[in-house]
Amino acid sequence: MNNLKKTTLFFFILIILVSCKSQQTIEDIGFIQPEFEVVSIIIYQAELINTQFETVLKIVNPNKFDVQLYSIKYRLYGNGMLWAEDTAEDIILVPAESTVEAKFRFSMNFINMNRRLLSDIIDMRSVQYAFIGEAQLQVNVSRVSPFTVNFDISGLSDVKPKAD
Repeated sequence: MNNLKKTTLFFFILIILVSCKSQQTIEDIGFIQPEFEVVSIIIYQAELINTQFETVLKIVNPNKFDVQLYSIKYRLYGNGMLWAEDTAEDIILVPAESTVEAKFRFSMNFINMNRRLLSDIIDMRSVQYAFIGEAQLQVNVSRVSPFTVNFDISGLSDVKPKAD
């Protein structure tokens, strides 16, 4: 190969390498982790032994770009007792600088429950909850790969009957 061809090939490869853009990280784009909050726990269907619940989860996106919640793996505790653990997928898109609510259903078997928790639910009293897990997110920014964030939130939530 003569020198002109070698030089041309070298510059061609250099231009390709320079024009290729590297992946950005969430730190590069100033990502702020969304906030999760359990808004309410709704009794969806009451049966003799099992009761179906729906948890309403508020998700706050403080970022200037959309965040897609692809999957969530969680454990939900009520008054210190495990209520449910599950993985849900293709959850919800949270637009930039906005708040949305997502709903999760779970079942509780009263045979395995603490009497105090059962009484709080029957009497529709507030329940101390802990919502722990990890969420797989994708931001609406080019060249940023999906990533996982952990969450561990707790608080007091109302127990409500399903609205008719």
